[in-house]
Amino acid sequence: MSQEPALSARQGASKEPALSASKEPALSVSKGGAAFPPERAPSIVRRAIESARSGGLIWLVLLLIGVLVVSLFIGRYPAPPLLTPDRLATDELAQRLVWNLRLPRVLAAVLLGMALAGAGTVLQMILGNPLVEPGFLGVSQGAAFGASLSIIFLGNAAWLVQGSAAFFAFVGLGLSYLLAHRLRYGGWVLRLVLAGIAVSALFSAGVGMLKYIADPLRQLPEITFWLLGGLWSITWTQLLTILPVTLLALLVMYRMRWRLNLLGLDDATAFSLGVAPTRERVLVLTAAVAATAAVISVSGMVGWIGLIMPHLARRLFGADARRALPAALLLGGVFSLLCDDIARTLLAGEIPLGILTSLLGAAFFMGLMTARARHGAAHKAEP
Repeated sequence: MSQEPALSARQGASKEPALSASKEPALSVSKGGAAFPPERAPSIVRRAIESARSGGLIWLVLLLIGVLVVSLFIGRYPAPPLLTPDRLATDELAQRLVWNLRLPRVLAAVLLGMALAGAGTVLQMILGNPLVEPGFLGVSQGAAFGASLSIIFLGNAAWLVQGSAAFFAFVGLGLSYLLAHRLRYGGWVLRLVLAGIAVSALFSAGVGMLKYIADPLRQLPEITFWLLGGLWSITWTQLLTILPVTLLALLVMYRMRWRLNLLGLDDATAFSLGVAPTRERVLVLTAAVAATAAVISVSGMVGWIGLIMPHLARRLFGADARRALPAALLLGGVFSLLCDDIARTLLAGEIPLGILTSLLGAAFFMGLMTARARHGAAHKAEP
């Protein structure tokens, strides 16, 4: 009687670990029929995700090239919406139209979308604010003030309007930077944001005053159409004036993309990781503003591209700037080009590009935010 409990205890002690071990087998990830131990599973998954995202960027490049080629045949001559390749080969007027008007306009639309989307991505990551867009630091309103000033007092010659808009765009950035240094409230990023809001409001008031004193028959329509945005006046001359600055700025942003992940951190953390945060932020921000100033000096006020495309790029390719920035550049080029195609073919009279980008961008942004809200609600509802 006394031995029975001891025997059952020994049996329970010997069987319980074996039972536990048999019910919790080691996890593994299989790929191509081969099993991998648990410690290698995360790296395998990461490599698979990176490969898929690299393939996605290649598809975006091909999509941009395809849309660019098709856009050369889209228009209202000889009949909307398409010019056939046979007609292009035999019609000399169609050839001059494509080479002298459509090709520079298509390239300008791609540059416009890439510059605004790239600048938006840079600003959102450095300032840590997903609602920042390229004109946030007084750049867009400064360009609008410069263009309006030129139309009223200097004449509406294209090179004068373009030069004045670009000059005052940099003036807006400089004023924001100086005002941020004068402020003594909060950190550097917060001061820069507050300074940008103040400078934008100042230039916006200036534009309102210039519109008030403008000739309502000649100058006011010019100012209004410039503020609505559009690429109807683009020629090879205008394209070549913005091409060097825009390409150089895009190259700087692209080459610095792997640093953006660190520049979004606080100064102490970024410095400990081998980054000179102040110098590198100034360099990248200057490139973003230079690209924005160059393109809006010829296109006028075109909004929402720099706000929407970074969100879409991060949604599709993740928050890592090494993938998000190139994706935003490509998506911005495609979106701007498609909007410009619609603007010049949908109606007999051309629709201002800024209206279309705002309309489609706002609708897309609302869809993106509501989809994210539904996704978060579904996760909370899961047990």
